[in-house]
Amino acid sequence: MALTLTVVIPALNEAERLPALFDALGRQTRRADQIVVADAGSTDGTRAVAQGRGALVAEGGRPAVGRNAGARSATGDLLVFLDADDELDDDFIAAALEEFEERELSVATSFIEPIQRDPRNIFACEVANLYLDAMQYVSPHAPGFCILVRRDIHEAIGGFDETLLLAEDHDYVQRAARLGKFRVLRTVRVATSMRRIEKEGLVRLAFKYLYCELYVVTGRPIREVPFDYGFASFGPTERSDARLAIDTLRERVGGLAQRAVAASGDGLDELRRLGSTEIDAASFAHTLRGLGSDDIRHLRRYVGARERLARRASKRVLAALRRAGVAVWSALGPDDAADGRG
Repeated sequence: MALTLTVVIPALNEAERLPALFDALGRQTRRADQIVVADAGSTDGTRAVAQGRGALVAEGGRPAVGRNAGARSATGDLLVFLDADDELDDDFIAAALEEFEERELSVATSFIEPIQRDPRNIFACEVANLYLDAMQYVSPHAPGFCILVRRDIHEAIGGFDETLLLAEDHDYVQRAARLGKFRVLRTVRVATSMRRIEKEGLVRLAFKYLYCELYVVTGRPIREVPFDYGFASFGPTERSDARLAIDTLRERVGGLAQRAVAASGDGLDELRRLGSTEIDAASFAHTLRGLGSDDIRHLRRYVGARERLARRASKRVLAALRRAGVAVWSALGPDDAADGRG
């Protein structure tokens, strides 16, 4: 028997954006069985737009509250959480469900693309996709604007944690992954605004990861302290795993990393600023524009090669890389390390 699907969309004053999403959902080669909009008290006619398109409207709130409210009203076997400014290909649902079932997944997300096709935005999303790809086996992350999950898993973990003000989507998929298989879908991507991507914090986390990894791979000193200093808190097994991971990276993509660092000049400082947990969305966009075209070209080559390697690396190597990155960021100072365990 075919699984049924409910689309859940949390919304606050999204009357202008919702019609385009409803149009995209209407063009799907496999349509959703139900659409629920969780309205957080909109004053611009969002509720009327949703009802006019045949959606069920639930009482929402902050994103976690809205997603949970929409899920409580859902009748589908599967839930897909979207945001009002997502853009979907016409076969998004069909392709996502086919892959979800073939790979026997319980929870999944997709890679992301920017609606605004500026080269810097594309590069930022490539970095985020590398992070999603590399971390999916050891520390699942997912942007809240695209999560596909079995409804029984959602209910078993109690939904989104409504007490969290940040990263409730990452917390959600990490808890769900304890009960079933999590993966990033390979056949679909979701396009959304950089405003939404920056607000998620995922890209900042990804840039922090990239910055740390480039230091690891190129063997550069951290504040004139050798990198191995960062392993002081590791046990013998963790040190061995981390060194294995670093040796693997240096062997496979070390040359590209060296060229990226050498060519970037001040680019690494920009990467560090992009990885700052304190930076706001406007500052992030400004700093991203500070990367020169040469910086982006060389860094994109590294990111592309690194993503291909991530798909072939063992879970042991990926887990060790994550711990090594945490050690690097921690060595940079307590303020910068606040969110280092991503």
